[in-house]
Amino acid sequence: MLVDSLPEQNAESAAPAPPASPRRRVIRSVGLLVAVAVLLLVAVASIAVGAKELSVAQVWHGLFADSGTYADVVVDERISRTVLGLLAGAALGLSGSVLQALTRNPLADPGLLGLNAGASAAVVTAITFFGVTSLNGYVWFAFSGAAAVGALVWFLGGSRGATPVRLALAGTAVSAALYGYLQAVMIMDDAALGRMRFWTVGSLSSATDETIRQVVPFLVVGSLLALALARPLNAVAMGDDTARALGANLNRTRALSMLAATVLCGAATAACGPIVFVGLMVPHVVRSFTGPDQRWIMPYAAILSPVLLLGADVLGRVVARPAEVQVGIVTAVIGGPVFIFLVRRRRTAQL
Repeated sequence: MLVDSLPEQNAESAAPAPPASPRRRVIRSVGLLVAVAVLLLVAVASIAVGAKELSVAQVWHGLFADSGTYADVVVDERISRTVLGLLAGAALGLSGSVLQALTRNPLADPGLLGLNAGASAAVVTAITFFGVTSLNGYVWFAFSGAAAVGALVWFLGGSRGATPVRLALAGTAVSAALYGYLQAVMIMDDAALGRMRFWTVGSLSSATDETIRQVVPFLVVGSLLALALARPLNAVAMGDDTARALGANLNRTRALSMLAATVLCGAATAACGPIVFVGLMVPHVVRSFTGPDQRWIMPYAAILSPVLLLGADVLGRVVARPAEVQVGIVTAVIGGPVFIFLVRRRRTAQL
């Protein structure tokens, strides 16, 4: 298990650590504002730039004077796509931050605990055995699959006696079994293979207002819960003995962290498919300039993860005009080399 440096803040019930210097607080705050500005620019680019070239006047007309023209319809579709990218990116960034703190592994992501595998297995089951064909139908199956696997991993990991190592091992074992099931079903069912081939890549192109309405409640609840766990997760990251000595409730923190990560990852995966590297890479990079305090990592990750996701989506729409490269492919192509560079550059310690 790989561990990061010790956090600055201990537990919610512990005596507060010496506060960061005013200069460092100012730098962090300014950096957060810069990140928000970058996110706004990328969101605008996501609406203005796409596989179909539109003029500035057409984009402006589609935003503020909808008259049903083809260009207006394209802009409306891009708005839904952009909103879903903002929500899903923030969810993946927060869930990755929570899981990295929970497992004390700076290389952890939602796939480590089997959440992506659970969602994928549930979708292929819905397609093959229940005849579900619409994205709106996939959402509920995917979310239920992620939630069921999250509960199973928590149980196999020891429930109240769960440890980071047990949770990671349980997630790896469950993922292997579910991906075996997934491949077996798709090989036997050509229709399922055809429909799953698009969903499993990860895409924002099927975004609709209805899909967004379905996942928003889960994303809001999961985000609030994750942010509320920032302080106790700082204690968990210091090790079980230290956290107990500081008065942290390890069982409650781990259970709520699993719940938050499952809700966030489940909802994002349900709407977009399993998108890799966003929940892993962004929190890992953020930690390098914020330090290990989750109270800063989570807000930064929630802002910069959509930057990566929307930026990759825009790039995928531009490089293959008039066709598109799905965002899941772009994040994998970008994330692989970047992640290898980060792993080689960043010194980690072996437990």
